[in-house]
Amino acid sequence: MATCTANEEAGHEDSILEALSFPEEEPPGGLAVGTDQGPGAEALVCPLCPQTSPLSEAERVLKHLLLDHKLVVADVKLIADLPRYMSYWKGRFLDQPLTEYCSVIKTNSEGPVEKQEFYFLLCDVLPEDRQLREQLQQRRLEETLDQQQRERDDTSFQRVCMFCSEEFSGNRASLLNHMAREHAFSVGLPDNIVYCTQFLDHLQMKLDSLQCLYCEKPFRDKTTLKDHMRKKSHRRINAKNHEYDRFYVINYLEMGRSWEEVQSEDDRDMVDPADDDWSDWRAHPVRAVCLFCEQQAESMDRMYSHMEDAHGFHLRQLKTRLGLRFYQQVKLVNYIRRELHQCRCYGCQEKFGSKEAVLQHIMAAGHVMQLPAPSVWDQPQYFFPTYENDGLLCVLVDSEEEEEEEEGRGPAEGVEQRDVPVIAEDMSDLKALRDSSVLKQLLRNPQPSLPRTRWS
Repeated sequence: MATCTANEEAGHEDSILEALSFPEEEPPGGLAVGTDQGPGAEALVCPLCPQTSPLSEAERVLKHLLLDHKLVVADVKLIADLPRYMSYWKGRFLDQPLTEYCSVIKTNSEGPVEKQEFYFLLCDVLPEDRQLREQLQQRRLEETLDQQQRERDDTSFQRVCMFCSEEFSGNRASLLNHMAREHAFSVGLPDNIVYCTQFLDHLQMKLDSLQCLYCEKPFRDKTTLKDHMRKKSHRRINAKNHEYDRFYVINYLEMGRSWEEVQSEDDRDMVDPADDDWSDWRAHPVRAVCLFCEQQAESMDRMYSHMEDAHGFHLRQLKTRLGLRFYQQVKLVNYIRRELHQCRCYGCQEKFGSKEAVLQHIMAAGHVMQLPAPSVWDQPQYFFPTYENDGLLCVLVDSEEEEEEEEGRGPAEGVEQRDVPVIAEDMSDLKALRDSSVLKQLLRNPQPSLPRTRWS
């Protein structure tokens, strides 16, 4: 799990800008905000103050906007040109206040007034913002196509093949076709590639560092690397590695859509309905990660047992004692994960220098089952997961679901079932029921009359 940052900025140590990732997971790929995707890269200006930063420090600028100005820019990775986007809104914010353009979010609305904060969300729900994003996307596409055309017309290209010593000059397609034909290394059609020189430099850098181009595993020498790539058929790039996306024109066509989405839409009409057989489907099990360590389990029962035996944390008892519904359990899990990530005891709020130290304190002080008042952790911000793809949130069970499962199982062995339901007769054919009734037979065979009595 993520460890604590020792040199956090004063006053901002509780800020988590986005969902964290467990150690075994990689953060989602995509075009990085701070990556120079072509010509026209500029410095980033803060739209609300004079601060200026290079594009490579985009994450720091976004953190500055959130912490110092309470401004959140939605879907930053879908903005084609972040410097121009920031410059545009800097001019607009000089004319009108933030509330004219941004949605206002009030946090801790049910708490005391002094703890309430207002955040501003700038997103494409605003027609002006949507139009700006589309214009920047169109401008980037035009610049990319212009760059691609210049590369097609360029006859000064000169480069040595990265797999052999043969040198190529003239059009770049001759080198790319040679690598595909002679070395079985194909990166696609040359006409689909843009920023080709940067692309080849990036591939050459990986080979010079003795790194496989597909699996990116490092090797001790060039001979071993070549044998590995040949035997494993790794003379190709990994299509799932999004650092290559900026070198393919298809990724610039539509805002917010990757080449996989565009290609899947094109191939949708080619799918044969007869092949729609899911009999061999093998779903990957959801693995839940412990709140206190990196132990994993595929079921909630196993995770319950592990946390109870190893850490003395009884989530089932807390759920029963506090009457927690599903979404309250989600908030509690996210709250505990967040506090431990901040190296703070969730029971007494004491801060420590490392996660190991706070875990030792929790065990020694007996704070494992000690929770603060619900008003502390039962807050809307804990709907959002602290860790991305947190499997523990997927296997939590609502109390009503458990009751339904218990009812579905029926009585346990050796236990008498009570309140057996009485099923009514089928009344669809009343005439047949009357004809076959016992009363009918009694009427046909009347019994001898009894002697009259004085009470008759």
